[in-house]
Amino acid sequence: QVQLVESGGGLVQAGGSLRLSCAASGSIFSINAMGWYRRAPGKQRELVAVITNGGGTNYADSVKGRFTISRDNAKNTVYLQMNSLKPEDTAVYYCTADIKVVAGYNSFYWAQGTQVTVSS
Repeated sequence: QVQLVESGGGLVQAGGSLRLSCAASGSIFSINAMGWYRRAPGKQRELVAVITNGGGTNYADSVKGRFTISRDNAKNTVYLQMNSLKPEDTAVYYCTADIKVVAGYNSFYWAQGTQVTVSS
């Protein structure tokens, strides 16, 4: 009933930038928080950034000052602008959203993941 579709991953050199996008579609009544997680090889999944429906944001210490999360509520889309990328940012990035569907209940949704690789 609800899909999250990511785009924008890829390969970039250290110091470069990438912008991830994630669009939600389906039987959506409203979207609360949206966010980005990542999982690097051999590491646990970690929260990268989150944004509330009011625009409040929170970031992992490792990305503060380099990454910016934003959203377009009219398009049900969340973005992650990643600047000054480092090799340690290499991971699969997952978009998430806390969505209230038309049927009336809330669920937490995950996108399929997009690979970000930063070469040194």
